[in-house]
Amino acid sequence: MAVLTRSLGDISLAEEAVQDAFTVAITYWQQHGIPAAPAGWIITTARNKALDKLRREASRDARHQAALSLVEQAPVEQAIEEHDVRDEQLRLIFTCCHPAIAPEWQVALTLRLLGGLSTAEIARAFIVPEATMAQRLTRVKAKIRDAGIPYRIPESDELPSRLNTVLAVLYLIFNEGYTASSGAALIRNELCGEAIRLGRLLAELLPQESEVLGLLALMLLINSRRDARTDATGGFVNLSEQDRSLWNRDEIAEGQHLLRICLARNQAGVYQLQAAINAVHSDAATAEETDWPQILQLYNHLSAIAPNPIVALNRAVAIAEIDGADTALKLIDAIELPRYHLYHAVRADLLRRQRRNAEAALAYQSAIELCENVKEREYLETKYKALVKN
Repeated sequence: MAVLTRSLGDISLAEEAVQDAFTVAITYWQQHGIPAAPAGWIITTARNKALDKLRREASRDARHQAALSLVEQAPVEQAIEEHDVRDEQLRLIFTCCHPAIAPEWQVALTLRLLGGLSTAEIARAFIVPEATMAQRLTRVKAKIRDAGIPYRIPESDELPSRLNTVLAVLYLIFNEGYTASSGAALIRNELCGEAIRLGRLLAELLPQESEVLGLLALMLLINSRRDARTDATGGFVNLSEQDRSLWNRDEIAEGQHLLRICLARNQAGVYQLQAAINAVHSDAATAEETDWPQILQLYNHLSAIAPNPIVALNRAVAIAEIDGADTALKLIDAIELPRYHLYHAVRADLLRRQRRNAEAALAYQSAIELCENVKEREYLETKYKALVKN
């Protein structure tokens, strides 16, 4: 996508050409085998598809005529060589995170083109309707095309200016893998693995950046609990109910080691603080031994440097463990997250603790209606049925 966008100057045309190339590959590769350089084959085929379309439309569109001239002059061999370097995947993400585009649009566009997420999944990550996200993606593609924003792999000195957006992209890829926003499976292992792989590459590329190490530590600490998050049937298991002997101690040790490096630098950031919160969970042998006051202190710090409704919700959960459900509910009722199923799930649990069962049932129903992951929804339905039964 990045190679073709650079030569075509039009993301929509590049996306269409790549889809056409994969369609051809499905049939051609089954008949003739996978080529020696699959990425190069896809680029060449996609480029030819784009050329065919541009030639058809050049006579009636000056913009397409200009694009045709650029594509015909661009050497295919150079594009194939660039695309065949496997570790360049991370640089392609940097390429898409162009500073001329608003940061939230950079993230959404990169997730769509290079992150393996659908428009619907990106919409759920941003907690907006799918139609709204589709419109945003269309607008940003049009802006890139109309403004002639160049797409090229950035030089080394340009990477830090794009870093925050790249970190957000990797974290959202990981989140979609760790808790799939829809579908029958709770976890998408391939997305978790890819996000961690890219995080390791990023740490090698920019080891001096504490937030890079913080993000890698965060993903490793969360991922360490993956095997305990589902039961024998693939059903969801809540953190407080997990068998902690199943947690991956090697990933915990690595994550905590990275976090200690960050703490020594004393440059606290969003990902480092979230990693520290998860490190506290990792230190607890049982759910009852969790150091909630320390977690609350970390959430207070996080709220100070990066306030947002999700942080406020998680902070309220910590307060519920310390000061009780009543105090936490007052905070939660002031948060605006009507489309976020976990907001309603947390509220339902706190209402249940207060024996306000009718209100809790309504909150569970809201959570169930908004939740599109089958396993998570089944868990919420079990909680709802148990509440109604009692």
